[in-house]
Amino acid sequence: MKHTLSVLVENKPGVLTRVASLFARRGFNIDSLAVGTTEDPTISRMTIVVSADETALEQITKQLYKLINVLKVQDLDPEEMIDRELVLYKVSAAPERRHEIIEIANVFRAKIVDVGRASLTIEATGTGDKLAAMEDLLRAYGIKELARTGKIALARGSRDA
Repeated sequence: MKHTLSVLVENKPGVLTRVASLFARRGFNIDSLAVGTTEDPTISRMTIVVSADETALEQITKQLYKLINVLKVQDLDPEEMIDRELVLYKVSAAPERRHEIIEIANVFRAKIVDVGRASLTIEATGTGDKLAAMEDLLRAYGIKELARTGKIALARGSRDA
């Protein structure tokens, strides 16, 4: 089962290496990893997606807490989180077919960020499912290049507030 972990760490050199090494030493593959500073510049948030059963996840969490720079580990419930990814697609675009590609981008609320002689570069954000659906449609035109970030996620706010 895939789990999305939100890990708050001190924003110091080498922390990413230590966290990634912990997963590698235990034989776990990281499916997605995104790191960035939080509202506090001394703290970074790591969003890690990993496939593990409950027992293995508990072991990973305990091991993460043993690392000195780890402040908090949270397994985000898919029903109680907001997650997004960013993708850049460079798509083959002959002048007579550009309007079709632009229409696909509009349907997915994506932006054209570069226009070349034979290509369009599209920026899209959303859930993994949304981006996969867009990618499927764009494959018919020929995807020249693709760059995709890892998932970022936050727990939803209190529903009472």
